Amino acid sequence: MNINDSNYYRLFRYTMIIILLVVIIVGILIISICSKLYESSKLKDLKNVGNFYISCISAEYEPDRNDYREYCDNLRKLLMDNHDVKIFLYNYDGKCILPEQDKSKLDESTRLRIAHNTEVLELCSSSLSNSKPYLFFGRQFSIEHIGSYLVVYGGTDNIDNFTIKITLAYIVLALTSFLICFLLMKSKIRRNIEFENDFLRIIEKYTKGDFSEKLSTDLSPNLQHISERVNTLASNFEKSEEISKTFIANVSHELRTPMTTIGGFVDGILDGTIKKSKQQEYLILVSQEIQRLRILITSMLNMSRFESGTMSPNFQETNLTDLVIKVVLMFEKKIEDKHLEIEELDSSRLTAIVDPDLIQQVVYNLVENAVKFVNEGGTLSFSFDKKDDICIIGVRNTGEGLKNSEIQQVFNRFYKTDSSRGKDKTGLGLGLSISRKIVHLHNGHIVVKSVYGEYTEFQIQIPENPTLANRDKKEK
Repeated sequence: MNINDSNYYRLFRYTMIIILLVVIIVGILIISICSKLYESSKLKDLKNVGNFYISCISAEYEPDRNDYREYCDNLRKLLMDNHDVKIFLYNYDGKCILPEQDKSKLDESTRLRIAHNTEVLELCSSSLSNSKPYLFFGRQFSIEHIGSYLVVYGGTDNIDNFTIKITLAYIVLALTSFLICFLLMKSKIRRNIEFENDFLRIIEKYTKGDFSEKLSTDLSPNLQHISERVNTLASNFEKSEEISKTFIANVSHELRTPMTTIGGFVDGILDGTIKKSKQQEYLILVSQEIQRLRILITSMLNMSRFESGTMSPNFQETNLTDLVIKVVLMFEKKIEDKHLEIEELDSSRLTAIVDPDLIQQVVYNLVENAVKFVNEGGTLSFSFDKKDDICIIGVRNTGEGLKNSEIQQVFNRFYKTDSSRGKDKTGLGLGLSISRKIVHLHNGHIVVKSVYGEYTEFQIQIPENPTLANRDKKEK
């Protein structure tokens, strides 16, 4: 991506323009305020000089003193030299008294303004020399017959010099700060632009199914959070892809195995390879494989219906004991091959209002797992009980059992325990997840109990009549 096309670069450019405008506006305000304060200070100094002069000549006045005028003029010259000002004394008519050689008169409008306000202190834009403004202090006073108006003029060179100095100082400070800010933001923006380019490049790879590269997390907290989330999402998606591939492979194997078995037995019967005396036996096996195939396909269809929320149980009164016995008979050959002992299958009759096909699928999944993971020559135990209108079906197998960490995950979709991976290479990891969803549709629970190294037991706990529980929920 071209750097000029980056959102971060545009943001950087606009930010620097805003910062520059703010620096200029703040500079104008600071310089103006400081100049005004300095100007006020100089005007105050000018006023102090004028008041000091008046107080001195007032204190030294004596009616019979011959050198009084000379004293006033000498003091005037001394103050003018020390403070770089011009001091004039005018009588009531505005005629200049000191200095004596100055024959000018005080401007009538200025005289009247001083007389009206007693004193005037200001910066005048009209210049004495018609070249620059000046500081002006005028005061009306009275000492017998000497003087009536004091006027003090001061230059503005100091104010101009102060304004220039503070302007230069601010420009240097502002440029330095702006440059530091520019370099810091540029460095940060460059890293963000690099992240943006890497992000787009890696996301493009992700869209093509290549998850070999991950985003860097050595970034600012916000970008680091984004990178971690995207990396986690990519890892989960990659894992999901692997699970999906495994799922498809397992489904293909699971479908192919019963179909191959069914095809082989049917072909054997048709071409006479299987004797008529054995055909009934093999037809039973074919029927069992078809049942297994039906349950497998039903499991996959049910999972799709669960995901879409279109699953609706067909409730009817069902003998749960007979249903379990029917499922166990489907595993008769595997039970015989592993020399297993069956216990408590002949318990008393237990009935409930359920969807028989869905509950059969749950029982099938539990019995299938029990047969797979029971130890050779072990025991399968079944229990049927009812407590407070809750029907409980238990399926227990001896053997390795489950660890505590495994118990918490066995109902997750596609999950297979570490120990089961070697024993169950074709399972889809969907059985228990589907079973739990089906039991929840019946307003029940499925729980697992296990002692590692001894046994594992799954219990189906459903209301005797789930439809009543559904009605109660709607009424609430």
